[in-house]
Formats: sequence, C-alpha cells, structure tokens
Amino acid sequence: MPTLAHSSVSSFDAVCSALLPLLLTINPQMASESESCNANAAAHPHHPRGTAALTAIAVDYRPEACRHSPDAGEIHVSFTYEDEGRDGSRWRSHQRFRPGSAVAASIRTPAGDTAGLNYNLYLSSLEGCREMDEIDFEFLGHDKRALQTNYHVGGGGGREQIHRLPFDPSDDFHHYAIAWDAQAIEWRVDGELIRREERREGEPWPEKPMRLYASLWDASDIDEGRWTGTYHGRDAPYVCSYKDVVVPPVEFWVEEETIAPADDLVAGDNAAAVEEIVDAVAGKD
Repeated sequence: MPTLAHSSVSSFDAVCSALLPLLLTINPQMASESESCNANAAAHPHHPRGTAALTAIAVDYRPEACRHSPDAGEIHVSFTYEDEGRDGSRWRSHQRFRPGSAVAASIRTPAGDTAGLNYNLYLSSLEGCREMDEIDFEFLGHDKRALQTNYHVGGGGGREQIHRLPFDPSDDFHHYAIAWDAQAIEWRVDGELIRREERREGEPWPEKPMRLYASLWDASDIDEGRWTGTYHGRDAPYVCSYKDVVVPPVEFWVEEETIAPADDLVAGDNAAAVEEIVDAVAGKD
C-alpha cells in the first residue's frame, strides 16, 4: 500500500490552497463546478464541488457521552464503561447526501490500551438497516495503527482492506476524507490517497443517499474478539475527538430533518461531564 503522509492538517490545507488554481487551469470544468457551490462551500482539489462545515448533529444514544462545541468546531465522544450495558456514543449529521461530493474530519483517536474498542467515521444510508449502503473508516482498537476501509451495498460488505498507519493516530489530529460519486470511491489520510475503488459493470455500487456517522463502542463480541480484540479498560476513560468536520454542500442534500434543538442541547447539557473526562485524559498525556 502507499506510504501515508505525515503532514499536519494545516500544512495539508496550505498545499491544497496552492494547488487549486493550477488544477482549475488544467481542468476548466472544475472551475464551473466550484462556482456552483453555495457560499459556505469551500473548493478543494480532490472534490471541487466543495464542502460545508457540519454545524449541527444528532446523537443517537447516550448523549451524556458526547460533547459538541459548534463554535470550536469540535465533537468529543467518551467511553468509560462505568454503566452496565451500552457505553460510548454515536453522533450523525441531520441530512442525507447524494453521491458526488465528500466528507472529512480531523480525528484524534483514544490513547492508551484501546483493545476491544471500535472508533470510526463513516457514511450510511441508515445505520442498523439490513439493506444499508455504507462507506467507512474504522479503527481497530487492538492495533492502534490498523485502519480498516470498507464499503457495503444493500447490506452486503466483505470488501475490507487493512491499512497500516505510519503514525500513532492518538498522538495528534490527522485528516481523514471520503469522496464518492457514481463511478468511484476514494479514501484519503492527510491528503494521500490510500484506496480507490471504481465501479465495474454489473457489480453492485453504493447509490443511496447517506448520512455521516461516527461512534465509539465496545466491539469485543464481534468475531469472538478477533476483530478489535477484547476490552480491558486499563486506560479508561477514553475519548475520541473530531474537529473541522465537513460534509457535502446544500446542493447534495436530499433530506433535511426538522432539527430538534434538544438534539444538540442534550449533548450540551452534559458538556461539563464530558469536558471533565476530556481534561482528565489530556492530563494523562
């Protein structure tokens, strides 16, 4: 597989800004596509139709374990295993998006012994549906440098690939992006292409509109612990942090929920508890 870049997000953005005028000169069509974006959509060399900042989220379960700070552009998900049963949390975008653009986030994964845990960033037409389409990044807790990419069509997966990261993703934020359209899917880490899948005639392809999801959960029971290992919790609490999350611009939205203020307010009401965990974890570094 390709050697992944070690560049920081800020340097990657600087390179993107420098390359964009050249790319538009080479391909004038890209310029017209960029101009069609809404005002909040930032053009990007790898997805010239642009992206827009994710400003509101819904929390599917355990909002007390999710802190969203819209002003700072950050989302923190904690895992303590203090409660019996389900722990961690899952957040998602309100909107579904048609193929043709990209999603991305800077992620700092949990530190310490994360065996058993799965933390991720992925697109899904409907989480938990047997016939879902999905495109994902998944970190496998038993091996901190193991990053799995996969895509599902109509509930069928089996297209997993494991990529070895040349860095510890818990040390700092790194940039992860998925671009997809009717013909290809690309996964990038710190701007470097690590996988590209092209549509083949007669084979299934993810075409359903999808939301952006992310979660932190105990996957110890999957494949008898062979997938992510078995949870020990030696270094709990764990925090997975996301910032600068972007989604496709409004022209790709196919559905917009009525945003219930409680979705973000619930997460906000528990911000102090999650912030205390985030600060405690930072203090361990």
